[in-house]
Parts: sequence; C-alpha cells; structure tokens
Amino acid sequence: MDWLVGTVSFLLFFLYDWNRVFWKKRWMRGFFYLGCMGLVVSGGIFLAEALKKQSSGWIFWLAVSAVCLAGLVYTLFFALPFDETYRKEADRHKVCRTGLYGICRHPGIWWFFGCFAGAGMACADREKLLEGLFFSLLNLGYAWYQDRYIFPEEFCDYRDYQNAVPFLIPGRGQKDGKRK
Repeated sequence: MDWLVGTVSFLLFFLYDWNRVFWKKRWMRGFFYLGCMGLVVSGGIFLAEALKKQSSGWIFWLAVSAVCLAGLVYTLFFALPFDETYRKEADRHKVCRTGLYGICRHPGIWWFFGCFAGAGMACADREKLLEGLFFSLLNLGYAWYQDRYIFPEEFCDYRDYQNAVPFLIPGRGQKDGKRK
C-alpha cells in the first residue's frame, strides 16, 4: 500500500507544478500538500516497520534518515522564500540563488535519497530498501521534469541559472560560474 501512496504522491507533485504554470485551476492548488502528506504516510510506514523489527543497526539508519529529513525540510521550506515558492502563482519571478541553491539546482534530491534509503536500511528489508530507492528515482524524475519544463516557465532567469549552477553535483562542470 505504501508503494501506491508514495507513487500517487509524486503524481500529485507533477500535476501541481503543471497546474501552477499552465492550467491554473483553483481546485488543484492543494495537490502539493496532499503529495507531501502521502510521503509522510509512507515515511511513517517505514518508521513503524523499523521499530517493529529493531534489527542490527536500525538506530544508526534511523538517525541518518532523521538528519536527512531535517535537511530536506530545511532545503524545501526554509532555504526558499516560502510564500513565493508555494503560495503564489508562477509569475516569472527570479530564482533563488543563495545558500544551497547557489551550489546546485536541486539540493533536496540528496536529502530525500538519504532519508528514504536510510529508512529502508533501518527496516532491514530488501523490499523497503527498494521502495526507498524507487521513491528516490521518482524524486529525481520530478526534479528533471521541473528543471526542463516547469522552472523555465516559472522563473524569468531560469535558463541563466541552469548555465551558472549545476543540476545535482556541486561544482561539476563549473568554471568561473559557467557550465562547460
């Protein structure tokens, strides 16, 4: 069931972004929050499984997952201007280039991966680990979709940002602030 909940969560994220930029339907504005709640439910299922099994090293992997979750929450909700990012219509405003977003365009990918891979490891269950990796792949696909289709329409300076800041790996291909 949590595979389905997590997958539907990403579908809601894709639709939310497309709606923000292109359709602008009022009834779809809550899709982002519903997607977040779905991932919280999936994460809760991981946590319950880890607590139930308490296999070797489970506390370490839950700690890794918790640190990465904190990093993800910070990256998505505090390192960005919240109202402009999540409450306002996509209006061709400028992209955030400070802090983590000056290092790579999608820093949340790394935190998300650590959170769900750590949770999967804490469960000591191959299927849970694969599920966490699957969600991480969905998240990577979501970032690629945003980078190619959504953000160039949402931000007036996104093409320049793409040329100046790497997609995922900080400093990769950079020389004097420009991509090789």
